[in-house]
Amino acid sequence: MKFRPRLSASLSALLLLGSAGLAHAESTLRIGLGADPDQLDPATARTYYGRFVFSAMCDRLVDVDQHLSIVPGLATDWSYSDDGKTLTLNLRQGVVFHDGEKFDAEAVKYNLDRYLTLPASLRKSEISSIESVEVAGPYSVKLHLKNPDAALLMQLTDRAGAMMAPQATAKGNVAAHPVCSGPYEFVSRVQQDRIVLKRFEQYWNKSAYHFDKVVFLPIPDASVRLANLQAGDLDLTEGIAPTDVNTVKNNAKLALAKVTGLGYMGLTVNTGNGSANTGTLLAKEAKVRQALSLAIDREALNQVVFEGQFTPANQPFSPVSPYHVNLPIAARNVDKAKALLAEAGVKTPLNISLLVANNPTSQQVAQVLQAMVSEAGINLNLQMTEFATLLDKQQRGDFQLSMSGWSGRPDPDGSIYSFLASKGALNDGKYSNPQVDAWLLSARQTSDVEQRKALYKKIVDQENIDQPLVYLYFEPRIFGMSKKVTGFTPYPDGLIRLQGVQLTQ
Repeated sequence: MKFRPRLSASLSALLLLGSAGLAHAESTLRIGLGADPDQLDPATARTYYGRFVFSAMCDRLVDVDQHLSIVPGLATDWSYSDDGKTLTLNLRQGVVFHDGEKFDAEAVKYNLDRYLTLPASLRKSEISSIESVEVAGPYSVKLHLKNPDAALLMQLTDRAGAMMAPQATAKGNVAAHPVCSGPYEFVSRVQQDRIVLKRFEQYWNKSAYHFDKVVFLPIPDASVRLANLQAGDLDLTEGIAPTDVNTVKNNAKLALAKVTGLGYMGLTVNTGNGSANTGTLLAKEAKVRQALSLAIDREALNQVVFEGQFTPANQPFSPVSPYHVNLPIAARNVDKAKALLAEAGVKTPLNISLLVANNPTSQQVAQVLQAMVSEAGINLNLQMTEFATLLDKQQRGDFQLSMSGWSGRPDPDGSIYSFLASKGALNDGKYSNPQVDAWLLSARQTSDVEQRKALYKKIVDQENIDQPLVYLYFEPRIFGMSKKVTGFTPYPDGLIRLQGVQLTQ
């Protein structure tokens, strides 16, 4: 059976951005994004797309290079105590925030304390090993840990390490007007239309950045993003669809950049978030979730939707990660799926509501899944919604099943702890398994690679029994750009780093 769904495209959606009147100055770089970022507050943000904006706007304490090794950021060097329970960071001097406030150790303490204590913070579980932050000198901080944490430094390469101006953050609406210390500062935002940044003239490494303005333009439809790139209304875009790779390659004015990514796409199951959706057999019975997974042919999904360029998944760790678990993906088995449903007491058809982002690729994936699982007696009712709304519904527990991904992190903890730990900040389904919690904590507390690998294998094996998150595929990061763009290097974490990027005549 073929699982190719029918899709329709609105001609009006193909209108180009040129009519928006955006200035086409040589010093403006226009970047296409697959969706509008959520809140521009590193404490509460959770979208991949927001990370692009933070990368240009907010320096982190540390960063990664293209090989995913940790390199200096606002911290120039660091060291651990012999027992691994104190991390000392020495800070860069002469740095100021976009409003002129000085960056120093007090600013670091303010930010980390905020990430740990703000009620809505999604960074808590990422840095939960921090017991206290001590100002050891004007430009030195000591992070006192509850226990050794092999993942902590890598967490500080992302939003948990993004430094905001304390005074502006304390008194302002951070999400509406973030004040950081990066190469570009916030100017304006029009929801679902654009985010505009301008060059920060007092940036400590100003000479490495070459644009007066950077404009992020959310365009959910990959074909529309490509049309804008072809028309010259975008200079660079993430998320080139696999079906469009050859189109970019064959265009003399365009270039393609691709890297194997760390991110995955999966189906999050609401097993315990609220009461409205947790009384279902899907929530209560692991056999139902196992049946759902077994009814999916991941390789067929890859071929139908992605022309074979993606990689089927049954875990959060990408094949490029040294922590990838060598666990064969179970072949599709409709008969076994039906048997599991019968054992769980299901009377088919079993109706399940699935939240899906309203972009063409996600819709196509969902329609293929819908066709596949229907053969096992599962009826997926697709609920299309804007991506930020989908995440909000997930967080509130207003869902049974939701299709959303994660862009991945270099350290394995960043791709699993927050999603599976009972108190994980991104555990939207509220999955809870005390044994998994213990393994997750043990994996944080040792720096021995082989011990961590063994622990993560136990977790992945258990995940494939409990199925709180049904993994579908790993995503490559595919960028398209004008050949006028030079100096761009793709990173496995999928972010666009603007250092050294320029536009030629």
